[in-house]
Amino acid sequence: MRKKDCFYLGKIAKKFSFKGEVLIYLDTDEPEMYENMESVFVDFGKDLIPFFIENSNLHKGDFLRVKFEDVDSEAEADEIIGCEIYLPLSALPQLEGNKFYFHEIIGFAVEDQRLGPIGTITGVNDSSAQPLFEIEWNTRQILVPMIDDFIIEVNRAQKKIVLNTPVGLVDLYI
Repeated sequence: MRKKDCFYLGKIAKKFSFKGEVLIYLDTDEPEMYENMESVFVDFGKDLIPFFIENSNLHKGDFLRVKFEDVDSEAEADEIIGCEIYLPLSALPQLEGNKFYFHEIIGFAVEDQRLGPIGTITGVNDSSAQPLFEIEWNTRQILVPMIDDFIIEVNRAQKKIVLNTPVGLVDLYI
C-alpha cells in the first residue's frame, strides 16, 4: 500500500500493558468510527506495513487501546511507539453537503459569490489554529480561512466550491 492511497488516522502514542497493548492517538472528530477495525497500516521504516488487530476499544476519548497480532511483549510494543497509523482512502465514509475531506477538494475551482472565479484549490494549510484554503490565481496564492459561514456550496459533480467571503479578504490578493 502506498501512502498517497491512504489517510493519516493517528499515531501509536504509548504502551498500555506488559502484554504488548498500545494506545493509539486518533486524529479524528469521530473516534468511535474506528473502534472495530480489523487492521491498519503502520508507517514502519518508511514502509506501510499491515498490522492485524486482535481487539480494540476506546480509551479516554481520542485514544484507542489496541492489541495487535504478533505484538506480545513490552519490547515488541516499544518498536512501534511513535509510528503513524494509516487506513486506505476507501475506508473513509462518504461525506455529503458542504462537508469534505481536505484531500478531496484539491483541484476544485473556487468561485466567490461577489467576485466570480478566483482560482483553483492547490492545498489546505492546517498548521495554524484555523485551516486555510490555498487557492492559486494567476501565479498568486490566495489564502482564505476555512469558515463554515464562508462556504456556500461544495459541488462534487462540477468540482467547484462557492464561497461568500467578506469584502476585502480576497480583494487584497487580486
